[in-house]
Amino acid sequence: MLNPNGKFRGFLRILKESVTGSERDFTRTSIRNAIILLSIPMVLEMLMESIFALVDIWFVSRLGNDPIAIVGFTESFMTIIYSVAVGLSTATTAVVSRRIGEKNREGASVAAFQAIAAAMAFSAVVSVPGIIYAKELLMLMGVSEVSAEEYYGYTSIMLGSNCIIMLLFVMNAVFRSSGDAAVSMKVLLIANGINIVLDPLLIFGYGPFPELGIEGAAIATVIGRGVGVAIQLWILFSGKKRVALVKNQLKIKWDILKELVKLSTGGMAQHLIATSSWIGMVWIIGNFGSAVMAGYTIAIRIIVFVILPAWGISNAASTLVGQNLGANQPGKAERSVWIIGFVNSAVMGFIGLIIIVFSSQLMSFFTNDAAVISAGITALTIISSGFVFYAFGMVMIQAFNGAGDTRTPTLVNIVCFWMMELPLAWFLAMNQGFDEEGAYFAILISESFMTLLSIYLFRKGRWKLKKV
Repeated sequence: MLNPNGKFRGFLRILKESVTGSERDFTRTSIRNAIILLSIPMVLEMLMESIFALVDIWFVSRLGNDPIAIVGFTESFMTIIYSVAVGLSTATTAVVSRRIGEKNREGASVAAFQAIAAAMAFSAVVSVPGIIYAKELLMLMGVSEVSAEEYYGYTSIMLGSNCIIMLLFVMNAVFRSSGDAAVSMKVLLIANGINIVLDPLLIFGYGPFPELGIEGAAIATVIGRGVGVAIQLWILFSGKKRVALVKNQLKIKWDILKELVKLSTGGMAQHLIATSSWIGMVWIIGNFGSAVMAGYTIAIRIIVFVILPAWGISNAASTLVGQNLGANQPGKAERSVWIIGFVNSAVMGFIGLIIIVFSSQLMSFFTNDAAVISAGITALTIISSGFVFYAFGMVMIQAFNGAGDTRTPTLVNIVCFWMMELPLAWFLAMNQGFDEEGAYFAILISESFMTLLSIYLFRKGRWKLKKV
């Protein structure tokens, strides 16, 4: 006879293991347990990462409009850094997870060091000009000379410390892909805690702390993330996890480094393609007035936040594909992706339904302007109705990346975002008289098509033959 209580206690044990850390071999673990053990800490990790930006802008907003604008302009520069970090972490996941699946921990550790070296090399190229020309970069973006002179310190600190961001992304990818996803989550939890505490102290100068204004926000972020990186390095050099750095592995392996850089270009391209498509969408929607633009901006911030769980779950697919291909279990890799895809669709379908039902309340939390609320409700309702499809597509994209096939999702993004979404949005909104609703329907249609195209390419199975 089945024991429901026993099953429930077993489920609770898996949940506890997912957040405390697991030493399991995921190539020999049931797909259900592997998904739970990997996806929960990855979802929490994504939430922790988003909190950094939310906390900073919440405190900086108390300083006035100019500091807020400086944060926005600086983030536009940081997009390039984030793109490289995402690309390199994608490549790191593919290579490290494959070595772990092959039971080659030394190979995984060697690959991890190459990724760290690549991150440091790129950051060095960006840091020096970022520090020296921060004021000029702001003025190039249209910031007045007076504001640039007063606030360029924030931009200089953020660009100059980009090495910390790069290392945080790359080493979290190392832990995730090796199966130690809980480590990444805990590191960001600590880093966030430090940032939340230091932000008001350094921005407003409470107690013995100096009042540094917007620069205080940058310093708090750097310290928080810096402590996170220090913890990551300590864990890697301690030798207690699946990936461990020892002295004889701290050498550049040009063949591995070349492969990582090659794979990372696909990940970078995917991020830049998606980012640039949103910029184009902003231009189209901006034609319909400030209220529509404000409503869309708020709606997108809500959407970006609520799809974070979907990204976390999708990252589990990337790790499981890489490890199972490394263990010569392509069938299990494929089954894992299908199961994760349906789970992700169910989760995001439920979240999408909640957003549709409570769209008015969500918009009212951010603004009292009736026109803005109405515009935001329209955007939320149309875009979130496609979550159930988009969530499945996210899993497929990450499955390709986990296999080391970064070229396929890059081409999918080009077709769906540049060749379909933007032209369709312009055609429906500007030519056919659907106004902003036409742009929202273009998002819904193109992302649903992305899912169908990804499923078709995934079923062809060429990703199984990718060697990394």
